[in-house]
Amino acid sequence: MSDSNTNGSSSSNSENTQTESLSEVQKLQNEVEKFKNEYLYLRAEFDNYRKQVIKERADLLKFGAERLGRDLLAVLDNFERALSVKPSAETLQTYVKGIEMTSGELKSVLNKNGIQEVPSEGQAFNPQLHEALSGEPTEAMAPGHVLRVFQKGYKLHEKIIRPAQVVVSQAKNEG
Repeated sequence: MSDSNTNGSSSSNSENTQTESLSEVQKLQNEVEKFKNEYLYLRAEFDNYRKQVIKERADLLKFGAERLGRDLLAVLDNFERALSVKPSAETLQTYVKGIEMTSGELKSVLNKNGIQEVPSEGQAFNPQLHEALSGEPTEAMAPGHVLRVFQKGYKLHEKIIRPAQVVVSQAKNEG
């Protein structure tokens, strides 16, 4: 009897081990399925995020100048009002004052939007800020400095968006 008891208990242990193994395999399969679903969810979330960022970037490029455009429209309105007035000898001074005010408003709008004039006249010539149109011998200024500005230079924040077109002073040849 002790043999049959040993065999019975041995087969029972074997069945328990198999059941435990199957249970363990099922747990692992469930865990794999859970991780797979989480991965697919995160992948879909990231894909949606990527699409949203692309759309936002496209909208920024498309509508990024909206604020500047809105501000410039007010200046345009003032210029159009000025053009609708026919100046006479009596109103010329007022007309010029109005144009000067509108010019100041335009400069203010540009400055508000990060566009600033690059000071050039009298400064040392810098090829990153200036475009030399010509050189002119003079004793009025040290050689290599900006003598005259034909077209002002501008920067957007720290980036030069238009270099100044300038005449550079040169040493006067004596002889």
